[in-house]
Amino acid sequence: EVQLVESGGGSVQAGGSLTLSCAAFEYTGGGYCMGWFRQVPEKEREGVALISGIGFSSYAASVKGRFAISKDKDKSTLNLQMNNLKPEDTAMYFCAARSAYDCYSASWESTWYDLWGQGTQVTVSS
Repeated sequence: EVQLVESGGGSVQAGGSLTLSCAAFEYTGGGYCMGWFRQVPEKEREGVALISGIGFSSYAASVKGRFAISKDKDKSTLNLQMNNLKPEDTAMYFCAARSAYDCYSASWESTWYDLWGQGTQVTVSS
């Protein structure tokens, strides 16, 4: 079974940058749809950026132009480059994947994904 492990979270001042990574262990290159979600206490998990199995990406309006999602060439690592971070970006960030081969269109619904990492905390101070 594929396991997702995030890394790269931390604390940064507003305007700074961080890169999150999500390693997909036991991944067999099936062209999964993947995404980054974030959650703050007492709020629902929200989608941040998605990427389909064929590399089409989409972003939440709040991060468009500041964040970039990508997969490494072997597609076993998902990355999120976060620039010009704002205090409102503070959250626990989760990597997610839907374990379906040749996935052409990712969903913004968190319940659509069946694989999740443990999360990595991002804290942005003003």
